[in-house]
Amino acid sequence: MKKVLVIGAGGQIGTELVFNLRAKYGNENVVAADLSEKCPDHLAGGPYAKLDILNREAVREYIINGAFSDVYLLAALLSATAEKNPDFAWKLNMEGLFTILDLAKEGYIKQIFWPSSIAVFGPTTPGDHTPQYTVMEPTTVYGISKQAGERWCEYYFNKYGVDVRSIRYPGLISYTSLPGGGTTDYAVDIFYHAKQTGSYTSFLSEDTALPMMYMEDAIRATIQLMDAPKENIKIRSSYNLGGISFTPKQLAAAIAKRIPFSIEYAPDFRQAIADSWPNSIDDTAAQKDWGWELEYDLQKMVDVMLEHVEPSKLFNKSSTSIS
Repeated sequence: MKKVLVIGAGGQIGTELVFNLRAKYGNENVVAADLSEKCPDHLAGGPYAKLDILNREAVREYIINGAFSDVYLLAALLSATAEKNPDFAWKLNMEGLFTILDLAKEGYIKQIFWPSSIAVFGPTTPGDHTPQYTVMEPTTVYGISKQAGERWCEYYFNKYGVDVRSIRYPGLISYTSLPGGGTTDYAVDIFYHAKQTGSYTSFLSEDTALPMMYMEDAIRATIQLMDAPKENIKIRSSYNLGGISFTPKQLAAAIAKRIPFSIEYAPDFRQAIADSWPNSIDDTAAQKDWGWELEYDLQKMVDVMLEHVEPSKLFNKSSTSIS
């Protein structure tokens, strides 16, 4: 039985990934780690550790003593947040990766999952059905760090045989965790406002098409990739993962078919970030190498989100936060 550590478990991906890994391997075999001193309520079903990925020696000691077979490194500063603090974003997004890669190189970890993003692409990348191998000239610190990380993952595999696996996630949509500072987060935020107020002001323009994915598909893809035989993994930088591409206008229309809803548009600095990213993604390599298939289309995703989103979680948090 594997023993798994998820670093950055309190974030959007980590929350649902921990649930699924515990269901697969048993609660006691999956440790959720994050910066909080106390285990968040939603992660309380199994062991928890307070762990700062930037404390290299503490992380090394914890992983070595814990004898973890697999590490999922999710700790990162996302696109919009990273632009406000680029020095720290680079430090967080890169130094933690080196710590985990080095532990695997030394034989303390058998398998690593590290997420990349569509942010690795840029304005010179072909925007429609962006291929696996293409021009990559990111214009954000988040994208730059993810592109650099991809190259280092590939290097550690080629040079040291480190079994590191990665996905270029599109925008991810989920009701189990709140928006976390990403440019695609409008597609989560919109559901809370739709149910609470019946209206929303989008920080992206109405016709900004971006690749998106319902979280259940993303988690299934992640575990499927990690379960695949080593010889099937042909790409050691990061796999393209496509989803459902839509605009704020199209998403609003899908919501309005189900509940009374209106939308306005007030693009901010995140518009420039979104304009540098692809409209849609070609994930043929993931389909061929490890059998990836999408399950949630726009209609199915909207139905699930409207059923489960609890506006009080977002609005209560907003009323007590410092902006």
